[in-house]
Amino acid sequence: MSVTIKTAEEIEKMRVAGRLAAEVLEMIGEHVQPGVSTGELDRICHHHIVEVQGGIPAPLNYGNPPFPKSICTSVNHVICHGIPSDDKILKKGDIVNIDVTVIKDGYHGDTSKMYFVGEPQPHLERLVRITQECLYKGIELVRPGTRLGDIGHVIQQHAEANYYSIVREYCGHGIGAVFHEEPQVLHYGRPGTGMELKEGMTFTIEPMVNAGKPQSKLLGDQWTVVTRDRKASAQWEHTLLVTATGVEVLTRRQEESF
Repeated sequence: MSVTIKTAEEIEKMRVAGRLAAEVLEMIGEHVQPGVSTGELDRICHHHIVEVQGGIPAPLNYGNPPFPKSICTSVNHVICHGIPSDDKILKKGDIVNIDVTVIKDGYHGDTSKMYFVGEPQPHLERLVRITQECLYKGIELVRPGTRLGDIGHVIQQHAEANYYSIVREYCGHGIGAVFHEEPQVLHYGRPGTGMELKEGMTFTIEPMVNAGKPQSKLLGDQWTVVTRDRKASAQWEHTLLVTATGVEVLTRRQEESF
């Protein structure tokens, strides 16, 4: 497993890409309203990334089959990789994850955030909050010498202590000039196992937490992943840099206090 340790020049490019990705999530929030389509959210984000930021939306035409849109919009029981559509109209009480990856000067910034459509339903508000806490608990452990199993364990423990389940088929990943590189960052595991973190590593943590059972299902479009039991799912994601003394959250939004 070869992990790329980033140079100072690469880290600076990662900072720029991460800041731009965070800015897209800050920009789109006011547009997440009842009656808007996920296709419209995609168009707004695409315009901002390409025309305002001078960047490239990494998901567009990525993979096989090529992903057809510039962001992922995963609503309610969609776990991840939801494809924006003009037919998908957001309703009051929905939750939606917007996942954005910006390429700038050849480097990627990858991040996602949960949004409430109108007033949140209490049970969904709790799921979204606990999932964000899972991400933050993982981030708190990032420093040289920590093992990936330590991060997976703390995330799994917090989700399961709150009677939720962790999706196991999808995970965080190394990132840089390549969208998805080593290592794989699992959101479950045993302390003291897995790769040891080293200064200069960059990767995402992006826990997917289900209100019901952990099992997922891939739909016929070969991208959209849903919960098998149709219960709600939430996800939050940040791109992280391991520093000499801890962690730098490259996709930190202004509302966050890392």
